[in-house]
Amino acid sequence: MKFKAQQIADILEGEVEGNPNEEVSKLSKIEEGEKGSLTFLSNPKYIPHIYTTNASVAIIDKSFILEKETAITLIKVDNAYKSFSKLLSFYNEVKNDKEGRETPHFIAESASIGANGYLGAFSYIGENVSIGDNVKIYPNTYIGDNTIIGDDCVIYAGVKIYSETKIGNHCKIHSGCIIGSDGFGFTPDANGHFKAVPQIGNVIIEDHVDIGSGSTIDRATLGSTVIRQGVKLDNQIQIAHNVEIGKDTVIAAQTGIAGSTKIGKNCMIGGQVGIVGHITIGNGAKIQAQSGVTKSIKDNEVVQGTPAFNYNDFNKSYIHFRNLPKFIASLSDIKKEFNTQKEN
Repeated sequence: MKFKAQQIADILEGEVEGNPNEEVSKLSKIEEGEKGSLTFLSNPKYIPHIYTTNASVAIIDKSFILEKETAITLIKVDNAYKSFSKLLSFYNEVKNDKEGRETPHFIAESASIGANGYLGAFSYIGENVSIGDNVKIYPNTYIGDNTIIGDDCVIYAGVKIYSETKIGNHCKIHSGCIIGSDGFGFTPDANGHFKAVPQIGNVIIEDHVDIGSGSTIDRATLGSTVIRQGVKLDNQIQIAHNVEIGKDTVIAAQTGIAGSTKIGKNCMIGGQVGIVGHITIGNGAKIQAQSGVTKSIKDNEVVQGTPAFNYNDFNKSYIHFRNLPKFIASLSDIKKEFNTQKEN
């Protein structure tokens, strides 16, 4: 897929300086640019590369003044970084603009699918499923009975969505996700053998939610596991039954959240965080990576460590922890001096 410099400038509302018919077919870093590629310059650290790059076209700020001539065609915009991001989004839309139904696939007679969608090969659409307009479902995807999916969603290859799940509009679920599997609920019988507690709830995912590859969201025992509007989940995240995650919260990879915990809105949770069940994380809370959260957190609190506690206190404590060998050595010296004086 090739684009001319002028076409790109029109998309970005920019100005071409150089050859408006210069063609590009790929994207590149400015320091790794090659003929036929498009790059951008926004970080002053990379200014020298604008004069040496082999890329054919570069996006730069209008305010940037060249110190010497360069052979590259330039597209001048108000903000190069934002414009390049906009172009990446446009490129993704064009690249993923698939329609129609590949074969083989299965669609239950009771299912309904909206207009302008895409259904990849080996996909399964169960009974009474409702899928909105402009939804793209990539190959090897399973969508269980009575599931509802809104408009403009993208379900990537290999996703498994169990029955009764409700997904809003403009959601993106990446490959390998499992939505709506049984919550981890077992109870011991008289002989100490664990028996599964039926998990008869569902999962609700609101609008504009992104879920990274390999993540799992368990259905509720009763009621719903809820992912609120605008939540962004990284790869390989485990969300247990009856968890609720508030609006516009972001969670990094390999985090695990145990059952019935409620997380507020606008929270930021780092990678590999473990959160116990049946607690509340307040609005705006921040949890540093690899923390273990064992009790509720107040609004806007910042915590770190295992068990997690106030971020500033953690940093002060860590300084003392790093100096422990010195403290022990000093204590040993004091003890030796004391014993020597005692003997004398």
